[in-house]
Amino acid sequence: MYDKYNRKINYLRISITDRCNLRCRYCMPEEGVPLLRHDDILSLEEIAEIARVATTFGINKIRITGGEPLVRKGVINLVHLLRKIPEILDLSLTTNGILLREFAQPLAKAGLNRVNISLDTLDPFEYNRITRGGELEKVMQGIDAAVKAGLLPVKINCVVKESPFEENALQVSAFCREKGLQVRFITRMDLKKGKFSIVHGGTGGDCENCNRLRLTANGYIKPCLFNDMGFSIRILGAKNAISEAINGKPQCGTQNTNGNFYNIGG
Repeated sequence: MYDKYNRKINYLRISITDRCNLRCRYCMPEEGVPLLRHDDILSLEEIAEIARVATTFGINKIRITGGEPLVRKGVINLVHLLRKIPEILDLSLTTNGILLREFAQPLAKAGLNRVNISLDTLDPFEYNRITRGGELEKVMQGIDAAVKAGLLPVKINCVVKESPFEENALQVSAFCREKGLQVRFITRMDLKKGKFSIVHGGTGGDCENCNRLRLTANGYIKPCLFNDMGFSIRILGAKNAISEAINGKPQCGTQNTNGNFYNIGG
């Protein structure tokens, strides 16, 4: 389906949890954040049904996000449910990689096509500082496990302050070339200030060609990350909420004053 700016909307990013096993400095405060009530979070079956309805609007690409999606109980089963929908041609997942060593093979077996893994530095001390306690070695093991499981192409998401020519980014880039991985550089964004830019090596932030919707863990369809609009699945029903989101999709992002990366999915 096309929006009113003639953009073909075929991509749905699904946040399945607002919980995360890291506390990255650019994402959330050290003490964590108020979490959604369990009863407010969509069940796996609800998510799969929403995805099925979304395919009737032309959605054929889905990415599972969080928070950290691998902390959500039943994530393997969700992949299995989504893979049963024949119209979904591309099924992927974004993760910080901490749990990927354990999950890579089961995800692949359930039908996941590929993964994006967050990696901002190759310095274990700097990684620990940025993530407030994360272990870089676990991410490296997760990357190797993803490659071995055939979750290809493995894409690396590297957040930078200003440019992909910063020291940490250059090291990540060299690592990806050596390993045969794809890398995308994401300039640090600010939802409240409306600060965003086009992703280097990717398509995010390109408003003119944006083809995506987002589903939050508590059931809101959002037409734009940098906008306050959201349409409740539980109030409107999946069909109406998706239709409203596509029809209301803004020409360009501005700012988001009522959401955060950890509960929308980035």
